Amino acid sequence: MGLELGKIKIKRFADGEIYVQLQESVRGCDVYLVQPTCPPANENLMELLIMIDACRRASAKNITAVIPYFGYARADRKTQGRESIAAKLVANLITEAGADRVLACDLHSGQSMGYFDIPVDHVHGQPVILDYLASKTICSDDLVVVSPDVGGVARARAFAKKLSDAPLAIVDKRRHAHNVAEVMNLIGDVRGKVAVMVDDMIDTAGTIAKGAALLHQEGAREVYACSTHAVFSPPAIERLSSGLFQEVIITNTIPVAEKNYFPQLTILSVANLLGETIWRVHDDRAGGFEPYSSLGID
Repeated sequence: MGLELGKIKIKRFADGEIYVQLQESVRGCDVYLVQPTCPPANENLMELLIMIDACRRASAKNITAVIPYFGYARADRKTQGRESIAAKLVANLITEAGADRVLACDLHSGQSMGYFDIPVDHVHGQPVILDYLASKTICSDDLVVVSPDVGGVARARAFAKKLSDAPLAIVDKRRHAHNVAEVMNLIGDVRGKVAVMVDDMIDTAGTIAKGAALLHQEGAREVYACSTHAVFSPPAIERLSSGLFQEVIITNTIPVAEKNYFPQLTILSVANLLGETIWRVHDDRAGGFEPYSSLGID
């Protein structure tokens, strides 16, 4: 964006409490706080809330929470009795802290926007990944886009349509417990094709790794994994670097530690996507006009 980063002092007290002090005046300013609530999720979330509160008490005109990765997004509904809907709780916390607007990237489910009582700008990381795949000059006749589970079919279908209207395949799985996935069967044909698996996030990589193993069994020539959010909880790195994938393509909505790098990993930047969106929000311009319609701004 050609701007300097705002000056802020953040430290931890001996007992672990977070201290935040703005090092410059924000009175009457539009403030954009960039903070993914990635692991350690609770620390980063609390830091964001205290930063919002500090800006509000410093008389900022507008406070926008730019959240490239929205933690707790998977807790968006009750799947069993006596469960919490933590996504709604986090939305309430951000609103009550004093945020006027939220800018989020690839929420786990679209309905999470409705949990906020303030405006939400939802951008998609797909255009960044699609641009990169287009540069690889894979023959469009060889491509097949694969959804690693039934819940991601709509996302994969939209991705396939923009990727030369490639055919679609679906991995049908049964999940017996949290973070434990079991692949059952494949819907669609991948024999002799280049399979591109699309998901919004890779956590332990159990789903996508078992899906890739199934694709190889079914005769796929190469398997690419594409995801916006690289949560990479153990043992994700071992699974992703085991040779199942030709390439693992992610974005930097979550910072990836150098110890988690492996040869097949490609990290794409969403800086231009978020920067352009912030300008458009600031200037009260829509996101759907050329030349930026490909940005995927709702």
